[in-house]
Amino acid sequence: MTQDDAAKHIGVSRPTFVQIEAGKRSVSSLELDKLAYLFGRDIREFVANEFQQEDSLTALFRVQASVVGEPEVIDKLRECMALGRELTNLERLVGIDRDLSAVASYPFPAPKARWEAVQQGQRLAEEERRRLGLGFAPLPDMTELLESQGVRTAMVELPNDVSGLTLSDRKVGLFVVANDVHHHLRRRFSFAHEYAHVVADRDRSGLISQASARDDLIEVRANAFAANFLMPEDGVRQFVAGLGKGKPSRLFAEVFDGEAALNVEGRSAPGTQTIQLYDVVLLAHHFGVSRISALYRLRNLRLLSEAEFDHLKALDDEGKGKPLATALGLSEPDHAETRSEFKHRFLGLALEAYRRDEISLGKLRELVAMVGLSVDDLDQLLDDAGLDGEDDPTP
Repeated sequence: MTQDDAAKHIGVSRPTFVQIEAGKRSVSSLELDKLAYLFGRDIREFVANEFQQEDSLTALFRVQASVVGEPEVIDKLRECMALGRELTNLERLVGIDRDLSAVASYPFPAPKARWEAVQQGQRLAEEERRRLGLGFAPLPDMTELLESQGVRTAMVELPNDVSGLTLSDRKVGLFVVANDVHHHLRRRFSFAHEYAHVVADRDRSGLISQASARDDLIEVRANAFAANFLMPEDGVRQFVAGLGKGKPSRLFAEVFDGEAALNVEGRSAPGTQTIQLYDVVLLAHHFGVSRISALYRLRNLRLLSEAEFDHLKALDDEGKGKPLATALGLSEPDHAETRSEFKHRFLGLALEAYRRDEISLGKLRELVAMVGLSVDDLDQLLDDAGLDGEDDPTP
């Protein structure tokens, strides 16, 4: 970043910024706050006795150098850093401590080929499911699972080709973000994808998951992890068997009578084992994934042939899947409500910190603005919460 860039960000001329850098001009608290945001730092670091030169943003840019040329992504990254830092501070102010020792770590070597990456992702998912005692059942809410493992989560409006990111910062801790713009089910997949980075790529300061980088081997591994973690093979096969399908069209057995074996062949009635779109709809709903994710999983498990996959995908692309789900009585989540889940939790923490006099009204205004609330919204919120300055009626 040039001196011109930094000067523009804090609203001063370049010569003035040079004077600040040289210690010949004092810096206002507002300018310092803007500088802290610009460099992804906590403002308190600038007045601490010891200053840590290395910061998470710099480390992340070193790992993913391509991001440096994407100003929109960098801006959102700064926003995520600031949000993660404030979330961490609020949790500490109200006495919530994250036990990072609960977060698993699997020191897998970096994959050298796609197939190796897929195999590692599958093994990671199986081992993590086993560690958590999840069996083959559908997973609960992914944010709840991550939070229970000591990982903070958030939903932020990110550029469309960014599905999520994982930050590992000495002050923020482990922080996972999913793109708030994306569909609820895609966010669920993204959280599972980022969880792979948490358990397998902990040595990195952070990772940004972009569509343009989907061929990177650790991204391939994370996607394989997400598919296997959300839809374990045995669970999928068990569900399909429960639909009366998934058997091969021809079955063979050898019955041994002590001297010789008798070959027996059985055949399923034609068409009875063919998976239909409504089966895919039911499977996707069961595991809380999108229909397209379910289709790819069925194909990867050889429960669908290439021709069957193409046929069902074409039907879903024509828009036949959604009305089928409605007709089957499979309600979709309230997307507006799910998009507000993080905002609700963040605001709840901020109000509690304010009620305890841990933060000022000015800081509360700053925090609520970070999740898109206006001053009028805050006034109404304080009024509704009974925190508008009137005496607390509770004893």
